[in-house]
Amino acid sequence: MLVRSRALSRSLFGFAGLVLAASSGVSYAQTVAPDSYPTKPVRILVGFTPGGGPDITARLLAQKLTEGWKQPVIVENRPGAGSNIAAGALATAPADGYTLLSVSSAHAVSPAIYPKLPYDVAKDFAGISLTATGPALLIVSPQLGVKNVAELVALAKAKPGQLNYSSAGVGSGAHFAVELLKAQAGIDLAHIPFKGIPEALTETMAGRTQVFIAPFASAINLVKDGKAIAIAVTGLKRMAELPTLPTVAESGVAGLSHYEWVFWYGLLAPVKTPRHIIAKLNAEVAVILKQPEVRQRFAPLGIDPVTSTPEEFDKLIASEVTSFTRLAKAANIKLD
Repeated sequence: MLVRSRALSRSLFGFAGLVLAASSGVSYAQTVAPDSYPTKPVRILVGFTPGGGPDITARLLAQKLTEGWKQPVIVENRPGAGSNIAAGALATAPADGYTLLSVSSAHAVSPAIYPKLPYDVAKDFAGISLTATGPALLIVSPQLGVKNVAELVALAKAKPGQLNYSSAGVGSGAHFAVELLKAQAGIDLAHIPFKGIPEALTETMAGRTQVFIAPFASAINLVKDGKAIAIAVTGLKRMAELPTLPTVAESGVAGLSHYEWVFWYGLLAPVKTPRHIIAKLNAEVAVILKQPEVRQRFAPLGIDPVTSTPEEFDKLIASEVTSFTRLAKAANIKLD
C-alpha cells in the first residue's frame, strides 16, 4: 500500500505553487522576436473525442487566436490510445509552430503505463503553457447508502475488497484518482474498467459498481438533476457550482486531510520549435486566458483558466511523470 506524505501529495497534483505568466525575471513574452508568424493556418491536435477538457480548451484558444491573428486555427481530433496517437503525430510534425497539441494529465500518465511509446515525453515536446485545471467529483451509487466520504471509508474497511469502483479504462484519470484515495485512506476497492466515462458513470448510477471519480463536466448535470450522487470534490477547495459539497480533504478521515486530485490541461509544440514562436504563443495564450469571458465559459465545466511559463509547464510534466510512475508501480497499474 502506498503511503504519501503531505509534501509528496502536494507536489503530485498541487498547482498553487505555479508562477503565472507574469512571473519575476525575464519572461518569454519579453523575448519575442518580430516576425510574421503565423502566415498560414495553425492546427491544434487533440488526442480525445470532442467535448472533454483538452478539446474545450483547444477550441476556445483556436477561436480567440483566429480572431487575433486573422489566420485560421483549426482543432483536429485524433482520439485513441490515451492520446498517444495525437502525441505521436506532434512528435513527427515540422517544428515550425503550425502544429500544436492540447494535452491533459493523460500525457504524463502514458510513460507510466505504456511499455513502448512512439515518442519520448521528455525529449520530443516543448511546453507552451498550462491552460486550465479542474477537480473531479467522487460519485457513489444510490444503492450503497453512504452520504459522505467517512461513511464510504468505514463501509470499505468493514467489507475489504467487496466494493468496486469503475473507471474509463486501465490507466485513466479515474483509475489513478481512486488508487490514490485507496492508498491514503487505507481501503481496498476492486477495479472494474469500462470503455469510457459515460459507461463508467452509468454503471455506478445503476448500482452495478459502487464508486466512480468522474470529471466535473461529465457529472455535474446528473448531480444537479439528482440522478447521480456526489459525496465530495477531489480538489482542495469547494466548487462554486456545488458550494455545499465538501472536498475529500474535509471529510475528517485519517490519511485524507491532504487528498487532492486535479486534472490539468496545456499546450505543447514539437521540441525544436523556434523559441520566439514558443514565446509568442505563450504570450497570446496568457492574454486570452486572463479574459473574464474565458473564466465565465469555463466555470460551468468546473475548470479554471491557469497560465504558466513554458519552463514551468515542462517542469510540471516531468514531475507528474515521476509521480504517476511511482503510483502505477505501487498500485500495479500497467498495460500489457
